[in-house]
Amino acid sequence: MTPLRTALLQGPGGVPGSTAESLDALDRAARRAAAEGARLLVASELYLTGYALGERVAELAEPADGPGAEAVARVAVEHGVAVAYGYPERDGDRVYNSVQLVGTDGDRLANYRKTHLYGDFETARFDRGDVPVVQAVLDGVRVGLLVCYDVEFPETVRAHALAGTELLLVPTALMRPYEIVAETLLPARAFESQLYIAYANRCGTEGEGGDAVTFTGLSCLAAPDGTVRARAGAGEDLVVADVDPARLGASRAGNPYLRDRRPELYASLV
Repeated sequence: MTPLRTALLQGPGGVPGSTAESLDALDRAARRAAAEGARLLVASELYLTGYALGERVAELAEPADGPGAEAVARVAVEHGVAVAYGYPERDGDRVYNSVQLVGTDGDRLANYRKTHLYGDFETARFDRGDVPVVQAVLDGVRVGLLVCYDVEFPETVRAHALAGTELLLVPTALMRPYEIVAETLLPARAFESQLYIAYANRCGTEGEGGDAVTFTGLSCLAAPDGTVRARAGAGEDLVVADVDPARLGASRAGNPYLRDRRPELYASLV
């Protein structure tokens, strides 16, 4: 099977609250990704609007099939690149911190609502999703979706591995001083659950005064052998690497973690 070349977009998009600028930046990144042979572009958590939105979250939220999704679909079709992106999703009176995957033909392939909300900002403004595993198939690769804090729980990643996920997409907004998540935890998660993880972070500082947050950058594609195939620095970047199903199969054949599990011993965990 042909490797799935994957691009990770690290940047602030436009400015917080400016969906138009974020879409312009996405279009430029998709053009670059396609030029490098990528078939998938992964953007960050709440990419369309920015993360540090304060009370504007509800105002900027839109349905999964809203104008933001339509604009992303046009980008995907024009450049022949599937796009995964974070956005605030409105569903009736509820607002979710979501990620959506749009295929190269513009079809919406999967939508996931963050299940583990982080900190007072998120818990006060978003509802928690309750579907732990959301998947789609892209170029023959089974792709799963999480958002940021979700990946820091080993149970969520293991649930994906047991459901057959081969590539886990994780748009994120990891802040300083938690670089350990990107540098240490992500490769460990990929190794212990035997899958690829595409972790696309924000960078720079958003918000003002006491509400300001500074993101770590350090987006990466972690492989099932525990190595990092691509790594961004602290600033705006676009990094590209291959997700190789053959290499994943060989890694799973040689690594006994999944087949040596004894679930009957773990009931107390749940």
